[in-house]
Amino acid sequence: MSSLARQSNTLAGLLLRVILTCFAASVWAQQPLPSPLSLEQALVIADETHPDRLLADAALAQAMARRQQIESVYDTQLKLTGELRAIDPSEIAVYQTHNDSLARLNLSKQLYDFGRTARAEEAADATLASREWRLKAVRQQRRLEVMQRFFAVLLADLKNARDNEALSIAFIRFDRASNRHELGKVSDVDLLELESHYQQTRRELSASGNQQRITRSQLAISLNRPTDLPADLVAPDIEVKPFTDDLEPWVEKALSGNPELLALRAGVEAARKRLQASEAADNPVLRGELEAATYERELGGRNPLTAALVFEVPLYTGSRVDAEAAEQRAILQQKEAELKAFELQIHQQVLEVWLALDRLRVEAEALFVTADFRDLSLDRSRTLYDLDMQTDLGDSMTQIADIQWRMAENQYDRLLLLARLKALTGSLLPTEETQE
Repeated sequence: MSSLARQSNTLAGLLLRVILTCFAASVWAQQPLPSPLSLEQALVIADETHPDRLLADAALAQAMARRQQIESVYDTQLKLTGELRAIDPSEIAVYQTHNDSLARLNLSKQLYDFGRTARAEEAADATLASREWRLKAVRQQRRLEVMQRFFAVLLADLKNARDNEALSIAFIRFDRASNRHELGKVSDVDLLELESHYQQTRRELSASGNQQRITRSQLAISLNRPTDLPADLVAPDIEVKPFTDDLEPWVEKALSGNPELLALRAGVEAARKRLQASEAADNPVLRGELEAATYERELGGRNPLTAALVFEVPLYTGSRVDAEAAEQRAILQQKEAELKAFELQIHQQVLEVWLALDRLRVEAEALFVTADFRDLSLDRSRTLYDLDMQTDLGDSMTQIADIQWRMAENQYDRLLLLARLKALTGSLLPTEETQE
């Protein structure tokens, strides 16, 4: 199979995938989300139905079409020309007929243009590679966004549960104080203080309840289901190991595997090849032609069959070639500057994520100690409560709910940062997907 045929099949396959994905998106948008919804299910839905993915696929299809268009310069062209002509022949002409109609069949093929098309094809190949890397980057960003939205819903639920526990305790204390106030055992100031605390916890519970709705809406939108808010989510059972890796290996991996960086490098190569193609725009062209013709009016200079090897040399093109080359040279300079700037950003982004993971590792160790202390404190409070020696059992239970929320937040933050670190190195997608 020729390279053009392979390109045509690939382009047709991609266009078919875009069409089928658009159709599937419209169908899936009408289907309810799974309930309960797991993180794995959310990631599958996000990768296939979001407009960001469709835009990336469309950009890739455009690059493939452009590559095929450039390659078609060397395609064989067959042209049929028919002319219905009436003339007033010269008095000395041998044939005095007025019908000068003709039909001409022309077969032509460009054989060589001394590098012009070759450089354009190389530029198209580099552009195609850039679009493929950007598609991978889009898919990674989709996974990161869905993970972030998914964890935000889980944290909002935990925070609401904590606030609900705190409100229950605050209400009980305010209610008891109200009864004792009627008996003259609690002052007005102490009663107002408890009522103020109760109202504050009501506001916090209302805010966390609203946050539950907001985070679910954000998750639904990230899944391209804006009207289908997920009710129940399954917390991922993932053990986050302590992060103790060195920084430099991650920087090297990011500089060699980051898809956005690789897309920029391919873009620089495409700009360089386009510059070379524009500089070769006034190169000679070698073309082969075969022609068969039939004429109603036979003349001595007319031949029924013609074969020619045509060599065209542009002698003067004005400033068009120089102007186009100057524009492409400026674009190349811009692309190279963008590449250098992004390489610097990669260094900084990896460092920030690496430091954040180290900070969260230390925070996790402190939270585990605090959790152990809260558990012991709760056990002691229950014992003393059973002995009617003190009544801080509610505070201990609220503190346990709070530490659980903080530990979950630490765990999800570490999962997100690890995923972001993998995305920076281009390894976030599963192995079987990166091999597509």
